[in-house]
Amino acid sequence: MEQAEAHNGSAAAEAPAGAGTRPPATPEGMALAYGSLVVMALLPIFFGALRSVTCAKGKNSSDMPETITSRDAARFPIVASCTLLGLYLFFKIFSQEYINLLLSMYFFVLGILALSHTISPMMNKFFPANFPNKQYQLLFTQEIVNYEFDTKDLVCLAVSSVVGVWYLLRKHWIANNLFGLAFSLNGVELLHLNNVSTGCILLGGLFIYDVFWVSSFISVLSHSSHAVVFPQDLLEKGLEADNFAMLGLGDIVIPGIFIALLLRFDISLKKNTHTHAYTSFVAYIFGLSVTIFIMHVFKHAQPALLYLVPACIGFPLLVALAKGEVTDLFSYESSAEILPHTPRLTHFPNVSGSPSSLADSMQQSPACSHRRRQQSASVM
Repeated sequence: MEQAEAHNGSAAAEAPAGAGTRPPATPEGMALAYGSLVVMALLPIFFGALRSVTCAKGKNSSDMPETITSRDAARFPIVASCTLLGLYLFFKIFSQEYINLLLSMYFFVLGILALSHTISPMMNKFFPANFPNKQYQLLFTQEIVNYEFDTKDLVCLAVSSVVGVWYLLRKHWIANNLFGLAFSLNGVELLHLNNVSTGCILLGGLFIYDVFWVSSFISVLSHSSHAVVFPQDLLEKGLEADNFAMLGLGDIVIPGIFIALLLRFDISLKKNTHTHAYTSFVAYIFGLSVTIFIMHVFKHAQPALLYLVPACIGFPLLVALAKGEVTDLFSYESSAEILPHTPRLTHFPNVSGSPSSLADSMQQSPACSHRRRQQSASVM
């Protein structure tokens, strides 16, 4: 996915022509920036993994996780490659100004929604007991949009909108990081791998994708990708610093959903230990530290998954091998044990023929899906 790199400002903060090069970052500034990136990467992984254990147990359909199957994992690098190639052609055809505006609006809208969902559990603690909390439901044909929310969620949305306006007007790095951390936490919480084999397929495919595409389309990635950033000149310029180190959100979310899977596996063992999850968490710290070290030594952007994937997969497998739990690890099904209510697509209707034949084919879905629709209809 995204690369960890030294990023000298954004497109809106480039040095004017003839202004000379930036002064090099101080060792203290670089240490602060890299250390902050590591902390910002660990926070959404840790809290997102914890929230992933309980999110599917709620009754709110908007909090239901999305299960990634082995088929999805195998297709993901191909889809990501086509998307990146499309972005490259898009940059060649259209003006960068319009593309940046489009990406900013996209990040603005989704960032507000992600941040609202992230702060909702914390905000609920500040509402008084007699707060008039009314329930709402956004429903469109039941299968496409079925979002339940309440007045408290609307308050969280309003608070998040303030950050969104700040981001849209100033593109400040703090607002960018608030959105980036919210995206990452929501990704780790709501994207669930169904088993370890799927996780290995996904991480292995993106390992190849990251190594190949980072070296080929690094300029496209630096302009089109979203990342958490931290200024290397914060000590000199304060909050107006503009010499950034950055880490792509994909380098947080992709290993994060694998770590969350291992946490759910540890809980399923009912041994009151989280050995595999802790091991993978330490492995992530090790892999990210190696990435930063190599980048600093060679002064060149690095594909972070090149170092994160072997660490996050290899270390837990060694631990499982030492404990004799390899078979249990690979036979574990997340959606079957910890997440019994996770929606899974098990029937593909035949879309050929007349509308009446399409309706008949959709009625052949499993009985559990039919009962769920009947229950939803009775609530309405």
